[in-house]
Amino acid sequence: MANALQQIIRDRLDREGWSYGEVARRGGIPRSTVHHLATAERVVRMPQPSTLEGLSKGLGLSLDTVRRAAAEACGIHVYATDPASAVVDTGASADPEVDLLIASVQQLSVDDRRHVAALVESLLGRDAHRG
Repeated sequence: MANALQQIIRDRLDREGWSYGEVARRGGIPRSTVHHLATAERVVRMPQPSTLEGLSKGLGLSLDTVRRAAAEACGIHVYATDPASAVVDTGASADPEVDLLIASVQQLSVDDRRHVAALVESLLGRDAHRG
């Protein structure tokens, strides 16, 4: 079964009749990168932002769509903070780092989540005293 990133790449290639080389040329990224992302059974780590931007441009899809698919392919499930954006891809995420953090925290153990929550509370308290 194809992962989320493979699926959007393959769907776009099939729909538009493009090759890996065409997507690479349109996005300004190496053909081998497009091929790897389209065929690798497992994406071990999140691709570099510049790779995601190039893939987005090459596929003619929003960066948010490509970033979410890449995150899912890595085993990170990104949930939209705005319920409306979960249904309709507007092409703009309020803050992709927040989405990624939220999704990553959900993979932690209960004890580790408590530590992260304490750290966040500490940081927020520190910032409040500065302001």
